[in-house]
Amino acid sequence: MALSKLFKPFVAAALVFGVMQAGAAQAEKIRVGYWPSGLTLGYGSVVEAGNYFKDQGLDVEFIHFSDVNGTTRAIAANSIDFAFGSPAAGSFSLATDGVPVKIVLATQPANVEFVVPVDSPIKSLSELRGKKVAMSPAGSSTAAIAGAILSLNYGIESKDFSLVPGNEPRLVQFLAQKEVDAAALRNVTVAQLKDLKVRSLGTFADEWRKLTKSDSVPYNAIGVVRTDWLEENPEAGVKAIVALRKALEYGKANPQGVVDAVKKSANLSDEAAKVYADLWFENYRISFTDADKETLARMFALFKESGVLKGDLPAGTLDSKPYEQSLKIN
Repeated sequence: MALSKLFKPFVAAALVFGVMQAGAAQAEKIRVGYWPSGLTLGYGSVVEAGNYFKDQGLDVEFIHFSDVNGTTRAIAANSIDFAFGSPAAGSFSLATDGVPVKIVLATQPANVEFVVPVDSPIKSLSELRGKKVAMSPAGSSTAAIAGAILSLNYGIESKDFSLVPGNEPRLVQFLAQKEVDAAALRNVTVAQLKDLKVRSLGTFADEWRKLTKSDSVPYNAIGVVRTDWLEENPEAGVKAIVALRKALEYGKANPQGVVDAVKKSANLSDEAAKVYADLWFENYRISFTDADKETLARMFALFKESGVLKGDLPAGTLDSKPYEQSLKIN
């Protein structure tokens, strides 16, 4: 047998392996961070369960944080490149503090409501002066939006009530044990309540419309990226948004897939996981339209007016170009 025939299979195998190695070498690395709790749990579980980033040629490393403000600290420290579900208020603060960041997505409407135990004597948000109110920690969008609503709609400043911080399960515990008078809870949390009966004092959406005299709804969470990384990796930034959009589309079309992903990542019951699928359309966005940018600009202005934020948002912080470019990729 001729040597050329003998070695032909090995040559072919080597060529295939070489192509695979070249493809792997070309995959662009990206460090993506998020807080796997609250509303972000549902969407984050779906993102990690699929190959959305890999399908876009990205070598992704997912980094979780134990508290809602973890993503903004990590962006500032350059320990992640891109964050989704990042608190809007904290991301604004990064920009005003001079950290080189771009806000490139609106990802989660603020579907939060103020609630009290069903037997509470409190009937209105105007009665929260001097009370203990449980919510996400200072620096979170929930705390910033709540502060703006109470200040500008009811004249209740931050010094006029006690903010009791915690993650969602802890907030429910505070309320159940009557350690607080009221709480600002996300809609998935309210939907999962069983033994604790609560009464709504108002939603962020309704109070925001009252405050802004518009039909807009504030965003609790956004997508933020380090400016230097985006400038060095513009195509990767666009591909990351495509990956996130594909995960959103999957969740819309596959509610059982959402349930399975949430159960796997968070060890929840079928009933608790199903809430994330049922509220998928309400809770998740991958968008950065002119309307989204206008809403975020209005949020920043009102956060300043209420004293939550200081300084000015640098020009170009709200950058829709990566999102617009992502829409050209199917």
